[in-house]
Amino acid sequence: MKVLIVYAHNEPSSLTSSLKNVSLEVLQATGHESLVSDLYAQGFHANAEKYDFTTLTGQHFNYANEQKNASLHGWSFSPDITSEMQKVQDSELVIFHFPVWWFSAPAILKGWFDRVLAMGVAWDTNNTYQNGYFRGKNALVVATAGSPESDFQPLGLHKATLKQMLHPILHGTLASCGFQVIEPYLAHNAHDMSPDDLHNTIEGYREYLSRSLEQPTFFVQYQ
Repeated sequence: MKVLIVYAHNEPSSLTSSLKNVSLEVLQATGHESLVSDLYAQGFHANAEKYDFTTLTGQHFNYANEQKNASLHGWSFSPDITSEMQKVQDSELVIFHFPVWWFSAPAILKGWFDRVLAMGVAWDTNNTYQNGYFRGKNALVVATAGSPESDFQPLGLHKATLKQMLHPILHGTLASCGFQVIEPYLAHNAHDMSPDDLHNTIEGYREYLSRSLEQPTFFVQYQ
C-alpha cells in the first residue's frame, strides 16, 4: 500500500515528530511504501492566492472557481500544489501528523487543506462525502494537544472532547472529500508527560497503527 504522511510541525524533538517517526517505522516493517510531505521543511505556503494558478479566468477573482477551472485545464495549478495533489492521488492512505493549535490544525496544514484539496480535484458542488473524489482512500489523523485529557471533557475546561473539537477536520474536510476516515489517535498533555507516559503514548500509537493497517476502525466511512 502507498501511504502519504503529511507532517506539520517545526520541531524535530516534539512528540508529533516522534509519532511521525513511528509511522515510518511501522510502514517500513510491514512492507508498505511511504512518502513524507514535511510542510515546514518544504516551506509550504499557507495562503491561498492568485499565484496558485498558472492561468486565471477573469478580473473578478474567486478562489473556488479558479480551482475548478484549473482542474478542468490540465491541472493548471502552481507546481507546489500540483506536487501535493499528485502525492494524494497516488496514495491509498494519508496520515496527518500535527499539533492542535487553537483547537484545530496549524495554519500551514490548514493552508494545505485549502490549496491541495481543491474544488474539482477533491470535491465539487455535487461530489462530496460518499461522492467525493477521494472515495476509496483512507485518512488518519494523529494529533497532539498540550492540555491534559481531563480538560477535554463535556464538563471539563474546554466543554468538549478533543475528537469533538476536530470534527470540522475529520468530517467537514476529510470525509467531505470522500476519504474513509479512521478513528484518530489523539495524545493529550504533550507538554507535561512523564517519561513513562511518553513511552506509553508512543508505543500505544505503534500498536494502534499496526492494527489499523490490518483492520481499521472507521470514524467516517463511505462506500
